[in-house]
Amino acid sequence: MSPRRPVRVAGFSGSMGDRFSAFHDAVHGEPVDVLVGDSMTEFVESVVAARFLDDPEENRRFFAPMFAAQLLPELPVLADKNLKVVTNAGVHNPQGLAEEIRQAVRAGGTDLRVATVTGDDVFEDVDRLVTEGQLVNTDTGESLGADGRRPLAADAYLGAWGVKAALDAGADIVITGRVADASLISGVAAWWHGWERDELDKIAGAVAAGHVIECGPQATGGNFSGFTTVPDNTVPGFPIAEIADNGDCVITKRAGEGGAVTVDTVTAQLLYEIQGPRYLNPDVTWHVDSVTVTREGPDRVRVTGAKGSAPVETTRVGVHLHTGYRGSMWYFPTGLQIEDKVALLRRQAEIAARENDVAELRLFACGRAVDDPADQWQATVPVKVTVAGATAAGVEGFLSQLNSFWLGSFPGFYMEVTDIFPDVQARVDYWPGLLRQDSLRHRAHLPDGRVVDIPHRPGHVPTEDSRSAPAHHRPTWRSSAPPPGVPSGTSCTCGPGTRRGTPTSASG
Repeated sequence: MSPRRPVRVAGFSGSMGDRFSAFHDAVHGEPVDVLVGDSMTEFVESVVAARFLDDPEENRRFFAPMFAAQLLPELPVLADKNLKVVTNAGVHNPQGLAEEIRQAVRAGGTDLRVATVTGDDVFEDVDRLVTEGQLVNTDTGESLGADGRRPLAADAYLGAWGVKAALDAGADIVITGRVADASLISGVAAWWHGWERDELDKIAGAVAAGHVIECGPQATGGNFSGFTTVPDNTVPGFPIAEIADNGDCVITKRAGEGGAVTVDTVTAQLLYEIQGPRYLNPDVTWHVDSVTVTREGPDRVRVTGAKGSAPVETTRVGVHLHTGYRGSMWYFPTGLQIEDKVALLRRQAEIAARENDVAELRLFACGRAVDDPADQWQATVPVKVTVAGATAAGVEGFLSQLNSFWLGSFPGFYMEVTDIFPDVQARVDYWPGLLRQDSLRHRAHLPDGRVVDIPHRPGHVPTEDSRSAPAHHRPTWRSSAPPPGVPSGTSCTCGPGTRRGTPTSASG
């Protein structure tokens, strides 16, 4: 049998809150086979976990409302075009999102079939896992619970085979919780081409493709250190991956949309969030230094030659810990003696921190005033004051007391008016741990009501090479950069990466 043509996978989201119109653009743009969107960045997960403090039962039913708003109006078009959709927008409640979609499908008279993938949420098992010593921090080696902080959520990073099982069973829309980001795409490729789990080079190629498009427009010039070289960089379009049966892929985008797909933009994303030359996915260890990146044409970059070896036996678990409360304010000293004014504000902040028992105080001036300012704004230096403490009352008391000094503070004292009564927020820390993959209940809930277990393929014990770098989590503000000396429009073979990822776990 001859191989199927490459599957065309269009990205429409790199994080919850990504550009709303991207889903519509993907549905109505150039022909594709599958639409894939990522909602569950670690930052977003912590924001969601903070909601659990207010109403744990209600908020544990949370899924991404924006995705539902994007999807439901397009259901008839999806059915007409025979488009598939795969997303982790189920967050903590894939079944709830799936049921909302099913109700809309029934009401609209289409025959779209919906499936879910579960097993990532291990929150109910945290106490047992701690007792068994299974959750170990990848940064410190400490067991969870050693410092007494309260877990709010715990999500393991699943692989691609639940997605494949759902698509094999005829699902048109697949809703997952936390899976490793690239697994959304590698699951699609494995389904389309009928790959087996031991075809590691092919899976590694699909993981590479998924890693490029998982962060949306970062592959087309967004969040890119060479952004001034990108034509029409105001609103970059979302990428498309064309993944062939051998695992090679072409990264492209829709014609007429902003941004660009170049060797530089693709290489920057390939080397983003990796810990070294081995990228650890639950289904494969991708050898990053095996791929070659070549310009094929305008906005078309080919990634070839990916090599894969057996996956490690563990996967990452993102645990979100409640560690107290935080609050912040902006202050704006202006004119002469800026350093003296900031020093006075710092002394007053230290008094307020001490009297309200807040444990941490951070005060920093953002830049410096222009030497010969033309107006008040050039003579102003923003100063951010942030505190964290064990109680909301302590943080609130600090902010109130610091603001009460204003008539007795530096001359020209002023603050951001909208923050005179600032909100106190729960502080949630992301704790990166490891869990054996064979301890997870990875399941696909198929459109016909069947539930199938996704068996774990035995992996290998991580080597020192894969343990070599400290863990990294996803700050949404990080910049991507191509490796030095790689001019645009050439090809390169990627060597050991400069970005850092999570060792001995599934990359997110």
